[in-house]
Amino acid sequence: MPIGRRPGAYVCGTDAAMDVVGGKWKVVILWALGERPHRFGELRRELPGVTEKVLAAQLRELEADGIVHREAYDEVPPRVEYSLTAIGVSLNAALAPLGAWGRENILGAGAERVATAGEEGAAAAGAEGSAAAGEVREDDDVALIPGRP
Repeated sequence: MPIGRRPGAYVCGTDAAMDVVGGKWKVVILWALGERPHRFGELRRELPGVTEKVLAAQLRELEADGIVHREAYDEVPPRVEYSLTAIGVSLNAALAPLGAWGRENILGAGAERVATAGEEGAAAAGAEGSAAAGEVREDDDVALIPGRP
């Protein structure tokens, strides 16, 4: 079954694929469901910052595209579990090289910038004899993400 909400409007396959995974939360939802099936509340806790309304809408779109399977169990209290379909698993496999690129070039670049700043600070301190206020030194602990240890 072909996936798509805009038949005939795509310029290329990448355009069609980006329509499916477009949105702030869809790729992260795919990553979480790639780890294991989740209930709605589990997904919400695993993705801090997403609202219930947005998460529900994104899951509905992924379900309509055949990427996510929604299993509703006839229990009291009601239980709903989300998992990836075979197409969703193949989409995650296609996104894996993109994730590797991000880790290497974006996340890795942040770590390099901190290390480079530390090396420059150590060199400047050695040349001047004292470190300036706010300067990052090689042996300093620096959080890569502001606000996190």
